[in-house]
Amino acid sequence: MPATTKSVRSPSPTVTPTLTATTKSTTPATTDSVTPTSPTPVSSVPISSFAGNYTRTIGTGQPLAYIPGSGGSGKSILVIEEKLQHLSMVTRAASHAGSWYSDHGPTLSKQLDGWLNQVDSTIEGIGNIPQPGARAIIAPHAGYAYSGPTAAWAYRSLDLSKAKRIFLLGPSHHFYLSGCALSQCAQYATPLGPLALDTTLIATLHSTSRFAKMSRSTDEDEHSLEMHLPYIYKLLSRSFPSPELFPPLVPILVGATDPSAERTYGALLAPYLADPNSVFIISSDFCHWGSRFSYTYYLPSSTSDPTDGHAIRSSKSKSSPPTDPPIYESIARLDKLSMEAIESGSHEELVQNLKETGNTVCGRHPIGVLMAAMEALRDQGKVGEDRGRCRFVRYERSGDVREVTESSVSYASAFAVV
Repeated sequence: MPATTKSVRSPSPTVTPTLTATTKSTTPATTDSVTPTSPTPVSSVPISSFAGNYTRTIGTGQPLAYIPGSGGSGKSILVIEEKLQHLSMVTRAASHAGSWYSDHGPTLSKQLDGWLNQVDSTIEGIGNIPQPGARAIIAPHAGYAYSGPTAAWAYRSLDLSKAKRIFLLGPSHHFYLSGCALSQCAQYATPLGPLALDTTLIATLHSTSRFAKMSRSTDEDEHSLEMHLPYIYKLLSRSFPSPELFPPLVPILVGATDPSAERTYGALLAPYLADPNSVFIISSDFCHWGSRFSYTYYLPSSTSDPTDGHAIRSSKSKSSPPTDPPIYESIARLDKLSMEAIESGSHEELVQNLKETGNTVCGRHPIGVLMAAMEALRDQGKVGEDRGRCRFVRYERSGDVREVTESSVSYASAFAVV
């Protein structure tokens, strides 16, 4: 069970108006990853109880014209402006291409193929991948120089053989949202080609009054969804004969939902999860550790109780950093506890784990929605007790933290057979 870290807190469910972002960023958010333009080694961490020990070290490479209205009323101007505004909403631009990942299609395609081809087709303790029915995955969303190789393990584990629609759930990093929001675009652009959205199903979900609508700026500011689009396009191009046959996307931006809200959204999405033609992709990084993330929780080797840890602070007196264990091993332990809670299949267990350790798993709310949906299906007898439980196949971090002044983000990949 491997992974790397990242954390951001998202906003719980109430109906909110169209979201308009106040800022726009085309560089990696500090809460999600180490900026890819500054070379930092990435180290993988084998954890003995995970399904296999996969170790590897990598580095970074890396104005409208006036049109008179009839009778001078100006009414047609409004109509035309509304239509133009609608047209401008049709395609979401690949706003992070060229900074978080390559904007050159052939280069990007080659990178994705390379990472996917490096993944073992057989995983110790799991067997061959993808397993039939592996229709749900958890994968990271940092800059590709950091999390791209880790994400490949999740995508190689994904079964697209029956896919007719793809749900993509990611956390909201830049706009406070207490529930979930849907895109108003008709397609998402990628350097490899556009991906169509299932606008009919999106309209159906919006009709429940549980979902807000994202403005285009909010949509384009958010990276947690975009970072999965090239991988989705690549996997679909390997599975379908032409882009016209690709299953459409249903992107869902998940805010800072509380457990009750996650159960509500989980119950709403459960029928789609039960459909063998639906695929669910959950976007999340794991631990974001360091003062820049306001999270420096440390678990000493002497305790087995996750609540016995404490925050460590940098000191001007140059005091020695803790070594039993080194900070990076404590981070790995915190992530392992969170991954075990996710693998348990119990939504409440994950909620309790995050309450005890405060681990900065930025996609904890989308993960919570997925787990709540899985539990709803098990409670209804629509899936067996042995299904709908995530299994982690890869874990990495952006670096090994030894000093209190340092920081890292963790990345993990998992799949679930539904």
